[in-house]
Parts: sequence; C-alpha cells; structure tokens
Amino acid sequence: MALPSLSDQAERLVRLGVHDLAGIPAAGLHELAAPAPPDSLLVTPAPASGLAPLLRLGDKAGFVVEDMTDVDAFAPTVEVPPTPYVVAGLDRGDAFANRTPEESVPEIVAAGRSPLTLAEGLHWVLQDPDVLERNACFMTPGSRLRRSNGTYDARTPALWISNGTGRDGRERQHAPKLGWCWWGNRHTWLGIASCERRTHA
Repeated sequence: MALPSLSDQAERLVRLGVHDLAGIPAAGLHELAAPAPPDSLLVTPAPASGLAPLLRLGDKAGFVVEDMTDVDAFAPTVEVPPTPYVVAGLDRGDAFANRTPEESVPEIVAAGRSPLTLAEGLHWVLQDPDVLERNACFMTPGSRLRRSNGTYDARTPALWISNGTGRDGRERQHAPKLGWCWWGNRHTWLGIASCERRTHA
C-alpha cells in the first residue's frame, strides 16, 4: 500500500478540487509538495464533510453516515502542525483489531507513535483507496468531539466499506463510508490507525 509521491498527491488534490475546499491556491499546494520521506502523506485543512464524497472504491463514491452531521466538529486531540502538513509512518492498526480505542491509544502513545486524525485518514484513503479492505478498515481516534462541558463525545470516527444495509441504502454497497464507533467498543474488522511523525510541509 505505497503512497504516490507528494507531487502526485498534490496534483490529485488539485484535480479533485481539494485545494478550493481547503482555501489553498493550486500553485501553493504544488509548492508545498517538497521532498519528503517515502510514503509520506500530504494533509490539507479541507473539511471532512467535503473530503468524504471524494473518496472512491471502484465506481462508488464515499459518504458520511446520516447520524454524523456534526462530523466537521471532530477536531484533533493530538498536536498537529499548521496545515498543510506531511505525515509519515502510517499504520492501519491491524494489530489493534478487536481492541477498543480506549485500550489502544495509550499503547500507541507509549510506543512513540500518535493516533491518526480523521483528516489524515481521509487524505490517506483519498490517495490510496486500497488501504480500505473488506474486514480490514480503521478508526481514527486522534479526532474527537469535545462537548460544551469539556468531556469527549464517545463516538470515534472510522472509515470502512459499506454493506449497503440500513440507512446506507443498497446503492451504497461497497462504497467508502465515514462513520463512527464507540470509544469503548471492539470491532474485529477495524484497526486503530496511527502515524510515526508529522512535519510542517
């Protein structure tokens, strides 16, 4: 699951109009695609609600689940550089499948890594759709929704492949799906994604 070069990533983002969503001139995004370690990921400030429909698996477009209308309010709980920035050392977190985010995040941090944010997960799937595999998808516990009282909402953003059931609709079967799972729940088919480092582009 190798990523394209940063220059190719920038070209794809511009072609899809992500630079407009992010409020970055196309030329500026190309300039930011400077040399970086192999398999680095370029991340922009484009909103999740705008990025999700740009995801593709075959001819199926991505979507946000109906009960996550507040998806753009899910913000990083980890320190990230000013956007755009570059992420290296991506890991889908397969080793944490059937583990809760609550259990896994402390282990990820103790290992010197950082839980992946929702924006990073969306840009990853945008650049490398094959990272989503049936029964091997991932949560992005580096983004959460903080309530007005300062506590966190228990939903954890996740990216997986729709089965086309329920409110998803049969026409969305096999489409990339931005949804959520509970912070304290386990799922055999969802890893806990993380990265090694982030640097300003």
